[in-house]
Amino acid sequence: MSNDSDNVHKIEPMPATSPNDTAQARSELLEYLEVSQEHHKLFPRAALVGLCAGSIAVIFRGLLLGADTVRDVLVNWSHNLPALGWIFPILYSAAGATLAVMLVRRYAPETSGSGIPHLKAVLHRLRDLSWFRVLIVKLFGGVLAIGSGLALGREGPTVQMGGAVGKGIAGWLKVSSRDGLTLTAAGAGAGLAAAFNAPLSGLIFVLEEVQRDFRPAVFGAAFIAAAAADVVARLASGPLPVFSVPDFPAPALSVLPAFAILGCVAGAAGVLFNRCLLKTLNWVAELRAPAGLCIVAGTGAACGLVAWFSQLGVGGGHKIAEIVLAGDLSLTEIPLWFFLRFGLTVFSYCTGAAGGIFAPLLALGALIGLGVGQIVQLFFPLAVPHSGVFAVVGMAAYFTAIVRAPLTGVILILEMTGNYEQMLSLLVSCFCAYAVAEYLKDIPIYEALLERDLVRGGVLTNPQAPLVVEFEVEAGAPFAGREVRELGLPSGCILVRCFDDGRESIPTAGTRLNAHMRITAVISPEAIASLELLRQGCAAKQH
Repeated sequence: MSNDSDNVHKIEPMPATSPNDTAQARSELLEYLEVSQEHHKLFPRAALVGLCAGSIAVIFRGLLLGADTVRDVLVNWSHNLPALGWIFPILYSAAGATLAVMLVRRYAPETSGSGIPHLKAVLHRLRDLSWFRVLIVKLFGGVLAIGSGLALGREGPTVQMGGAVGKGIAGWLKVSSRDGLTLTAAGAGAGLAAAFNAPLSGLIFVLEEVQRDFRPAVFGAAFIAAAAADVVARLASGPLPVFSVPDFPAPALSVLPAFAILGCVAGAAGVLFNRCLLKTLNWVAELRAPAGLCIVAGTGAACGLVAWFSQLGVGGGHKIAEIVLAGDLSLTEIPLWFFLRFGLTVFSYCTGAAGGIFAPLLALGALIGLGVGQIVQLFFPLAVPHSGVFAVVGMAAYFTAIVRAPLTGVILILEMTGNYEQMLSLLVSCFCAYAVAEYLKDIPIYEALLERDLVRGGVLTNPQAPLVVEFEVEAGAPFAGREVRELGLPSGCILVRCFDDGRESIPTAGTRLNAHMRITAVISPEAIASLELLRQGCAAKQH
């Protein structure tokens, strides 16, 4: 018979705590409480940013609706003059595009295009943001550009204007520079949320693409701002999704390979779009001023001529996207609309007018998806009763290939269409699109545009000032697990800060960089080439 004392677990005494350990623990606890208290102060400010950004988005949308109405009236009136009527839409669009570009070039060159690359540069402390000038020029320049018929979207401008609102409120409230960047990023997410009636997409876009910072302060501020902006937008436009799409049932599992094929096609087409856009931008930039304005006027004139034949070919593409999502285009019509919209979008963006590529990309992705869906339906009619479901998935896959933000793409399409039954199809297609774009070693479009801006020398207001940049060391990156002395950083490039697991430290030569650690570097002007070294060293290896 065993002794009861043999079954009693011995409790080991806890090791004695030294006074130094106690003091350190007390210091860490006080620091945690202080940070938490600052978060609570930041969240009401983020709500104010969201309300203001949502209001700006509503005003912008209303002005664009008015501009579209004016263009529609002009086009309809011109059809009453069959011999010379086509001249008036051409002149109208050419004049509007030229005025929009001249406004941007004269008063705020940073508002050119979508403005998202500029906003990313601001959040990386590479550029400054004159918030009021950006807000005014982007608002009226965007109305001129998109209202004239250029194939550009309102979502990118709304993101930049939201960021400008965040910067303005941060200055008004006199918050710290770090909180100011957080409010700027939250304003950007609020702008996207209000533009698409998609609050979760606004939040994820901030975390995944704009700032890539998952600190509780950033997460909470972006979440609150996006929710507040969405409330304002829904009060103005209603609670319905942006696109009126049939309630497609979830496809059978046997159809998933077809969605994988769609993802591969969208991935290759996305790489083609990125490279065409960058090459066209570089070509236009090499032209002298008179020739450049001729390209602008010519692009506007082309949009006006297309509008005279069909309004579906111009603007952001919302009208044609809804037709495609309903499956109302034949297989023979899809290539015509795709290449027409593709060319107009590339040249419209390259004019330098204030307008984004979000909405045009979604229309192009829907066309790709519908085309693949109709081909699959020809061979498997029973398995694919509705080819329109491929158009829904194609939007997310094409967006993922171009922007390389798969979570944003998936959630964005779910919120915009209300087709939550397509979650698995979206994941499969977006993964394949992402994999193809990565395999082809294509740089995401906003990163490519930002790097192009840096190379062209537009980074600094003072060319002699050093750069301050931030990167995250991704898992599997060349820098992961290595000490600072082993990185081979050139003279003039110094690491000054590490942020890992909630703790901030100043790195030394023996500091080891861990996966998911955020590092801050100061780069002198003569060591600008080290930007690429840091980017490649912190990025995960491609297999």
